[in-house]
Amino acid sequence: MKILNSLPVSAFGGLNFVIKEAIDLKINGLVNSALPILPKQCKYNWFDIIMSYWSVFFCGGDCAEDLAVNLKESFQSSPFLNIPSPDRILSRLKSLSDTPSYFATKRGNVEHHFSLAEELNRLNIKMLSLLPGFKTDKVILDYDNTLIFTEKADAQRTYKNENGYCPGVGIIGNHIVYVENRNGRSNAHILQHETIERMCFLLHEAGVKIDVIRADSASYTYQIIKAIEKNAKRFFVKARMTSALEKAISNIEEWKEIKIGDNTVLRGSTSFAPFVRSARDHGDNIDNLKEYRVVVTKEARRDGQINAFTGEACIYSPIMTNDFEMTDDEVVFFYNARGAKEREFDILKNDFGWDKMPFSKLEQNTVFLIIMAMCRNFYAHIIEKFSKTVKFLSPHFRIKKFIFRFVCVPGKWVKSGRMKKLRLYGHCYFKT
Repeated sequence: MKILNSLPVSAFGGLNFVIKEAIDLKINGLVNSALPILPKQCKYNWFDIIMSYWSVFFCGGDCAEDLAVNLKESFQSSPFLNIPSPDRILSRLKSLSDTPSYFATKRGNVEHHFSLAEELNRLNIKMLSLLPGFKTDKVILDYDNTLIFTEKADAQRTYKNENGYCPGVGIIGNHIVYVENRNGRSNAHILQHETIERMCFLLHEAGVKIDVIRADSASYTYQIIKAIEKNAKRFFVKARMTSALEKAISNIEEWKEIKIGDNTVLRGSTSFAPFVRSARDHGDNIDNLKEYRVVVTKEARRDGQINAFTGEACIYSPIMTNDFEMTDDEVVFFYNARGAKEREFDILKNDFGWDKMPFSKLEQNTVFLIIMAMCRNFYAHIIEKFSKTVKFLSPHFRIKKFIFRFVCVPGKWVKSGRMKKLRLYGHCYFKT
């Protein structure tokens, strides 16, 4: 076999379209103006640092070291970026971390370790405002926490009996709008009302009008519901079974049969005033407690164990809301739609590095989580836009398929007519 050597060709020619789209959206100007001023002698700006890190994931890598080990030659000829070293990228990202916050609850003497990163969250929302697909009027905001298992130096034991972090995340559509990191020992419900307040403050500040907040059963507490109602017109929260709720369920007289696959369940609704004891503990007037609507889906228990309050051998799935206009089925379908948001955590962990955090401290890893959430938001835009003009792309592609079909195209920059032009090899049909 004879070999002919030639000038190096980048294996990731399609990446240039990704970087050019970020520049066209003026993300470069935003990050360079919003983040701290770098020293005058610095060869790289903030866009170089962040876009270089994003490019690692857009080329199938999973850590900053891939820049030097696997991708350096492919990026050297790019006219859009000055590529820093991995150490420089990581040190600059470390410098963006805030002082950690420690909180205490009224009960217990446990100190809760949070990382708020207000300025980076504000930057993320500003970047979202540059994306054409991001809506700001009558939005549906989903809030949830996820566990990231890790053996970092400051990671604490989670309720799953593994060390890790438990970040709280706000999602609108397929856009990550807020990330607040907390250590593993601080479960989702702890001080969540303050997290909700901080998240909604930044969104309202950016002109985002929240119509609905949806959350799981970790948000079913007196203080959290008050915070949610203060910041949204409507809410839908998975209720936890309590004696008061069980008594309310026992008062439901009309049950509708619903066919779900091969199973038949019953669905009904009623209104009741929860949190009487909690309101009293907080010194609030219990006469001012609101009544909410609870939509309950029940199915027979296989073990036949009877509930003492309802007198039925059933498993109950209650959803509490302040919406009294939707039908029972509409409430359930609307709430269950938030299940699709769980997929976002899978995408963040497996496609954008959340499961492989680079730093040893929680507040530094919070910077990484938010920077990669911004990358996820940017990817949601480009896959939507590029799929409209490139026939072999779909807006539903995960990043791995996008890399194989779009980014991994041989190409190199050449000079022609005193201009730099991108030469691609193959039947690509890319358009600019």
